[in-house]
Amino acid sequence: MDLAEIWRVMRRRWYVLLPGLLLTAALTTAVHLLIPVEYQSQSTVTLLNSSKATEAFDGNPFLSTQASLTGMADGLARNLNSDGAKADLKALGVTGKHEVKIADNAQGPFMWLTVTGTDPAAVLKSGELLAGYADKRLKEFQTQQSVAPEAMIRMATIVPPQKPEAQTKTRIQYIVMVGALGFVLSLVAVFFVEARRRTPRGKNRRTPAGTPATDTPAGTPAAATPGAADETMALRTVGPSGAGSP
Repeated sequence: MDLAEIWRVMRRRWYVLLPGLLLTAALTTAVHLLIPVEYQSQSTVTLLNSSKATEAFDGNPFLSTQASLTGMADGLARNLNSDGAKADLKALGVTGKHEVKIADNAQGPFMWLTVTGTDPAAVLKSGELLAGYADKRLKEFQTQQSVAPEAMIRMATIVPPQKPEAQTKTRIQYIVMVGALGFVLSLVAVFFVEARRRTPRGKNRRTPAGTPATDTPAGTPAAATPGAADETMALRTVGPSGAGSP
């Protein structure tokens, strides 16, 4: 079946295709309205050496780096993603979802703090609360280990929470999926109806009731059939004067 034939079938069965397309349009509209647009805001922070450890560098923490800072960043990120931290952040007013991890391809103790939600203003506010909570948790860890204030690792903000940006990829994927599925099912219904309405090829015509069907080979003279032979014999036996011979 070529494209021209497909188009002819679609035109012929428009009464099946049109309701399917209308239903598909309604479903895609419903998905568009029911799935809200999500917004995401991200900030970047880094861990710095303590003031005591940077005395040899005139107090400049960016000149003093240690591998232990990256390990601390990883541990802090895991804690901030825990259920207990989620409960604390929710009590502080953080809405939506949050994620903390070491920045991709980072060459130091850099961390990404990401917040996702449906309200841009709430997402931005939640990003600020998350950054403050992360700094607080870092100090609590060290206080629990009785670390002197001048020896504590510090946190600095490299990039503050950015303006929330719309994340439409997932929403568009659902809309395209529903639209494509609806269109395919509409075509299946069209060709199903077309197949049911067509007469199967090669089907013999119906013979009248009481008439036996005969299978006469192609090219056989009509006189070779039983009925024709009987009529020929009758013509030979009955002459003009009624005699039995011609």
